[in-house]
Amino acid sequence: MVTPREIPWADLRAGARAASERAYAPYSAVRVGACGLTEDGHVVTGSNVENASYGLTLCAECSLVSDLVRSGGGRLVAVSVVAGDGEPLAPCGRCRQLLYEHGGPDLWLDGGEGAPPRALAALLPDAFGPEDLADRSRR
Repeated sequence: MVTPREIPWADLRAGARAASERAYAPYSAVRVGACGLTEDGHVVTGSNVENASYGLTLCAECSLVSDLVRSGGGRLVAVSVVAGDGEPLAPCGRCRQLLYEHGGPDLWLDGGEGAPPRALAALLPDAFGPEDLADRSRR
């Protein structure tokens, strides 16, 4: 298991800031970028993609997970999400669930300069995951 001290937070934050510059945010003007690190050291990024039908907007974390899957998968161990101002942003509820699927409760989330990283379990307690499907399905 990776500890927060082993994670190159400054590099992830820089990757998230670069991704935010490529966001498509014509409606809110809030550009968001995300950068993640996998167990094997692979880096993935994503940016938000807004839509005139607001409910169809994709968060940066959705884009990051798409990049993860597209590039061969792996397990996320750390993620930094920043707004266009370069400061960390907490993932929304939907994205917390999406990140749980690909990183689990021990996924570390960037707290920003001077703030400690937080495990996803702290932001999404008692999460529903893939293991619940097998345990709860009727056969």
